[in-house]
Amino acid sequence: MREVVIADESIRLGQFLKLADLVESGAQAKPLLLAGEVRVNGEVETRRGRRLAPGDEVTVAGESCRVGVS
Repeated sequence: MREVVIADESIRLGQFLKLADLVESGAQAKPLLLAGEVRVNGEVETRRGRRLAPGDEVTVAGESCRVGVS
């Protein structure tokens, strides 16, 4: 699992998906979220604005990343 470091204490899911290169744009993230293809800590997440904290794990299409902090 790859760790993606963020500068702040939290980040929105849509921003994290782009930062982690799991999607190319917010427009690409929306259909994945609506289709239930994004998981946060093992559970389906449909809200692009969900706040993620260090240690949270995000999975899209079998690729997983963990939120890290600098």
